[in-house]
Amino acid sequence: MASERKFIAENIRRVLLKEYLMKEVSRAGFGGLDVQRTPMGTSIILTTERPGLVIGKKGQTIKNLTIAVEDKFGFENPKIEVLEVADPNLNAQIMAEKLAFSLERGWHFRRAGHSTVRRIMDSGAKGCHIMLAGKLTGQRHRREKFKEGYIKFCGEPKLQFMERGYATAKLKMGIIGVTVDIMDSNSRLPDEIKVLTKTEVSQVYPELLDETPAPIVDKNLLEEKPAVVEPKVDEPKAAKPKEEKPKADKPKEEKPKAAKPKAEEKKEEI
Repeated sequence: MASERKFIAENIRRVLLKEYLMKEVSRAGFGGLDVQRTPMGTSIILTTERPGLVIGKKGQTIKNLTIAVEDKFGFENPKIEVLEVADPNLNAQIMAEKLAFSLERGWHFRRAGHSTVRRIMDSGAKGCHIMLAGKLTGQRHRREKFKEGYIKFCGEPKLQFMERGYATAKLKMGIIGVTVDIMDSNSRLPDEIKVLTKTEVSQVYPELLDETPAPIVDKNLLEEKPAVVEPKVDEPKAAKPKEEKPKADKPKEEKPKAAKPKAEEKKEEI
């Protein structure tokens, strides 16, 4: 099997495990699931609102659940840990299931949506977004949204600070999907800037506020301006006119006349 198919098969198995545990632990308030592989086996961390219902009397319920997980899904030596949710009103999955249950009991969808938003924001959440989709009032499918506070729909803040939960409500008209998004109360958005006071800075960065006395400097010394020394610039020297020396008259040397040939002398005599 190719490596890509192994990843897909593993993720499908985890999704099926999550759906199975949501059905089995619905009475205890399913809040989330985390599966980790260890050298000793597979660690399954189950977050619930009431962990006592999952553990059961003398741990019998969780033992049966561990055997069922190993037989149905093929996890090697699974160990299930049950954790209690710190604040159920800030858990998106638990609030989605409670909203779906209130719709099944006959609450009007607007009343249920607004009360859930108010409950989440009163618990200290930074933002909340609820969406109901289905046949709410008639045969036509539509969506209704309830939101308050800060909501992020994309980007890194959405991946870090937003938590999503999903549940379904089965009514006579059909199934209604309930989606709840909650922004964590401890989330810090990129545009939030806090200016520290002097005491806070001294606690965090004590080296910046070193109270050693500064050296005393005489004001008279600061007032005296140092003499500015201008650099000397060598001026180009003017070119002197050259004096022409009188040339001495050299005596002309008389060249000796060359002797004429005899033939010429005879012609002259004739």
